[in-house]
Amino acid sequence: MTWIVLILAGLLEVVWAVGLKYTEGFSKLAPSVLTLAAMAGSVGMLGLALRTLPLGTAYAIWTGIGTVGTVVYGIVVLHEPASIVRLTCIAMIVGGIIGLKVSTA
Repeated sequence: MTWIVLILAGLLEVVWAVGLKYTEGFSKLAPSVLTLAAMAGSVGMLGLALRTLPLGTAYAIWTGIGTVGTVVYGIVVLHEPASIVRLTCIAMIVGGIIGLKVSTA
């Protein structure tokens, strides 16, 4: 269950990171409220996961999910470049996330 909470926290990190783009400097009410709610939910769920998971592992996985998800959103939705270098770096982050998960009992 803790891993599911951590994954959901990471997905909410993607939501708030993407949401920041649409707040236009927190000048738009609806995107700003949704972004702030996603931030609170993401950090809150990370805190719950930290009850049982090691800090370094949980934090790295949380930020990794957020990073990968945000970059993928940028590539797919915002048509940002998908160069081989960017994709290779994303693959390395995913490999690190998997390695941390596998090495944590």
